[in-house]
Amino acid sequence: MNTSFDPLAQRYPSQRFPIYARNGMVNCSSPMAAAAGLEALRRGGNAMDAAVAAAACLTVTEPTANGLGSDAFALIWSEKDRQLYGLNSSGPAPQRISPEQVLATDAADGHMPRLGWTPVTVPGAVAAWAEITKRFGHRSLRDNLAPAITYARQGYPCAPNLAEVWQESFDLYRRVLNAPCFEAWFKTFAPHGHAPEAGDLIRLPDHADTLEAIAESDAAAFYTGDIARRIDAESRKFGGYLRYEDLAAYRPQWVTPASVCYRGYQVCEIPPNGQGIAALIALNILKEFTFSEKDSAETCHRQIEAMKMAFADVFACVTDPRYMTVNYETLLTPEYGARRAAEMESTARVWTSHLPPLSGTVYLCTADGEGNMVSYIQSNYMGFGSGIVVEDTGIALQNRGADFSLNPADANCLAPGKRSYHTIIPGFLMKDGNPVGPFGVMGGYMQPQGHLQVVTNYVDFHLDPQQALDAPRWQWMRDNTVTLESRFSPSIAQALRRKGHLVRTDLDTPSFGRGQMIVRLENGVLVGGTESRTDSNIACW
Repeated sequence: MNTSFDPLAQRYPSQRFPIYARNGMVNCSSPMAAAAGLEALRRGGNAMDAAVAAAACLTVTEPTANGLGSDAFALIWSEKDRQLYGLNSSGPAPQRISPEQVLATDAADGHMPRLGWTPVTVPGAVAAWAEITKRFGHRSLRDNLAPAITYARQGYPCAPNLAEVWQESFDLYRRVLNAPCFEAWFKTFAPHGHAPEAGDLIRLPDHADTLEAIAESDAAAFYTGDIARRIDAESRKFGGYLRYEDLAAYRPQWVTPASVCYRGYQVCEIPPNGQGIAALIALNILKEFTFSEKDSAETCHRQIEAMKMAFADVFACVTDPRYMTVNYETLLTPEYGARRAAEMESTARVWTSHLPPLSGTVYLCTADGEGNMVSYIQSNYMGFGSGIVVEDTGIALQNRGADFSLNPADANCLAPGKRSYHTIIPGFLMKDGNPVGPFGVMGGYMQPQGHLQVVTNYVDFHLDPQQALDAPRWQWMRDNTVTLESRFSPSIAQALRRKGHLVRTDLDTPSFGRGQMIVRLENGVLVGGTESRTDSNIACW
């Protein structure tokens, strides 16, 4: 029987309270992915198993933002080792690509294209699942991928926000994707000629077959087996640069997390090529100021200006660390933060005119009763990514290479085997050498801005994890333009305008990021918050 209600018509403000649990918690933007992570925990897995199970499930239940062709990053607290590990599972550009080739064949406006095979880099997410499971997991990769396979094979109901974003992508792709290389996208994600609506059952049988091959081979099939050869063949067929050799040579990298001290907390991020240091640079500047009131124009002004200054720094230097001419650690010293804070004025200033593009990403965090915790993120970058789906595999490939510059003078200029500036960032809080918990806000260049706001909400203004996420957000767009959520106080908006900010209000709440957070109390109890701006859920026991 059809219903007459609109699940996206939110007529009344609702309240969410933080969730408490003892034995485990999984926070995801998809309730089914959270349930998959909880299943891993209850069947003998740890927080790392839960993260892999949820991440694999998200490629099925939220394909509008991530897929089997995604990249991934993770911050992993191992209670056994009493150590925070960083995993960079972003992929490099193909060895056959070069700026000269792209400029000659596929860059009419002098920029990297956003769609098609050219911006596709080596996918890293599948390798991340295998690496995390092998190093830390209690279960096999096959066991962890089982829920995702079931959802892909048997189907799942489309959620309201998922349907809305899917429709937006379908409308765009129907207008611009008319080349033969994009036919598989429509066959996979719009087999009936339209996007799914809320409540429709979605089945992805090709995706299920590929997940099974990954599970049975511990991911080898994806990088050195039949799947890798099929990706190679499709790339050659449509003039792409990605080859079997690029996939076979790929390895994730374990890295030392970057961090700054903020009011006694260590705020941790993945170092470059990720943009996590943007949040750290901004917090390092803000430590020089004292905030007595959260909901004030002065507080927002300081935060926005610090974030703009941080972006100016990272846009100038962040890329694959092998190509960086600046040691990012110098940007995180207390002295540097103090010097930048002294440059801040009482009115808005243009620090960079770089124009950040839009994107799509999924973030999740997990914790178990043993003390392990994971902050994990993966992304196809711009929505479904490149618009490329490898025929009969369900693999939607990311378009991370779209962020490369083609100007040799730029730090992030394209080069063979180079990792691009990367927007996706997991966060983690520590205090006195002990883990406080994972947090993250997904959404392109909103991510470090979301990290800053969540951290200050929690640390400066003592909001619980749910309130730290629910609080109205601002978003720097470019120059002095700032967008505020509609729930922002009009008086604050007016005061920011008087300070020189070009203020506008946006009703599109997902554009302000979608976050998750878990905090562990001293008695071991877990406290979780989940994103109220999308189809999020916490599964716990």
